[in-house]
Amino acid sequence: MPAPGSASEVDLSVQLGRLSLRNPILAASGTFGYAREMERLVDFARLGGILPKTVTRAPRAGNTPWRTVETAAGMLNAIGLDNDGIDAFLEHHLPYLRELPTAIIVSIAGKSHDEFVEMTRQLDGRPGVAAIELNISCPNVSGGVDFGTDVAMCFRLVESTRQATSLPIIAKLTPNVTRITDIAQAAADAGADAISLINTVLGMAVDWRKRRPMLGNVMGGLSGPAIKPIALRCVHQVAQAVKTPLIGIGGIATIDDVMEFLVAGATAVQIGTANYYDPTVTMKLMDALPAALNQAGVTSVREIVGTLKLA
Repeated sequence: MPAPGSASEVDLSVQLGRLSLRNPILAASGTFGYAREMERLVDFARLGGILPKTVTRAPRAGNTPWRTVETAAGMLNAIGLDNDGIDAFLEHHLPYLRELPTAIIVSIAGKSHDEFVEMTRQLDGRPGVAAIELNISCPNVSGGVDFGTDVAMCFRLVESTRQATSLPIIAKLTPNVTRITDIAQAAADAGADAISLINTVLGMAVDWRKRRPMLGNVMGGLSGPAIKPIALRCVHQVAQAVKTPLIGIGGIATIDDVMEFLVAGATAVQIGTANYYDPTVTMKLMDALPAALNQAGVTSVREIVGTLKLA
């Protein structure tokens, strides 16, 4: 018999609308490649899910180098959604991904409303696709972020993609707005199964000696520990405003980070920049999660979500 409070008694499963996951630890899009790159380092069966690199309708070469710059507390990136397009993804990457023993959530980005809807239809009914994340918040490309900064555009896009598929829809939002709760409410009202918070924070780096920006795109997205307080704030604010399940993203690297996001209102979390400097970080988090839940006096993830005390 297992001892009281042992890991075997802890229920790690979570529910994001119609999407059921075995646990709340996900690998964030853009930081995990197409999973093949990580197969010798990570036990995919232990992950709640994987979000491969964001896919666009047509192939993209990405932005001019430099594309990444390390900062004092994180990283700036302006990759520009470099990828081979959705047709190549379906032909070359999905056959491998769909055989993995975890949920595959496909991240898509479109230049227009119609591109998002078209790609959603292409993914609908595909074996191995558990859900679709709408990347309406990338600050490194023109056009796409507009859907994450305008309430009406966000509502219409989520509503249209919701109607185009039976798959769960997740809206990934940008913090680069005045009131993120307004955008989140629009996504929730339009039928999103979950909302991801947050994408990167717009920033830049300068070489003062050359008097030039260090990124070829001039500005890029800041990720890593520097943005964790912003991400926590966004999760907390949105959790007070909508009933839709939330996925926390931003500077998560330790089990304390995970638990803070859960308490603030996230049902699951995505691990991003930490994968670069510690490719086994998700496994360490999975090792630590049951004990952290026991320490909190709960026997399931569901019991800890949104339990932040404000008074």
